[in-house]
Amino acid sequence: MENQALIKEQLVKHIKGGQAFAPIDTVLDNMPYKKIGIVPDGLPYSFYQLFYHIRFAQSDILGYCLDDGYQPPNWPDDYWPEKTVSENEDEWHRLMNVYFDEREEFCDLLLSDDTQLMAPFKSNESHNMLRQAELIIEHSAYHTGQLYIIYRLLNG
Repeated sequence: MENQALIKEQLVKHIKGGQAFAPIDTVLDNMPYKKIGIVPDGLPYSFYQLFYHIRFAQSDILGYCLDDGYQPPNWPDDYWPEKTVSENEDEWHRLMNVYFDEREEFCDLLLSDDTQLMAPFKSNESHNMLRQAELIIEHSAYHTGQLYIIYRLLNG
C-alpha cells in the first residue's frame, strides 16, 4: 500500500508539471492576453485554442473517471474551439481557473485512499486510474510544449 501512495504522489508531481517538462503555470502567467488569439504563421491554432483543448481533454478524462455512464464528446469538434480567442479577459481567467480546479480535483481523486491505481473501470475493464493519469500527463506535456513554442514565436 505504501508503494501505491508513493506512485500516486509521483504521478501528481508529473500532472502539475516541472518534473520532465516546464509547468503550464509559467507560460500561462507570462503570455500577454492581447496575444492569446494570434495564430502564428504555419500553425493551425492560437495559444487560446491550444489551452482550451488541454483543459477540455483534462475535463473529459476527469468526467470519464467519475461517471460510470460516461458518454464521450464528439471528436474533434468538441475538443477544439472555433474561435481563436476568448470573449474577454475575464473569460480567459475563468478558463484558467477551471483548468486548475479540475486538475486539483483529478489529483485529489488520484490521491484518495479509495482509489486503486490498477483497479479496472466498470465502463471499460482495460482502463484504470493509472492509465488515465498517464493520459493527462502525456497530453498536457505534449501540448504545453506547443504553448511554449507559440509563446516564443509571439514574444520572440
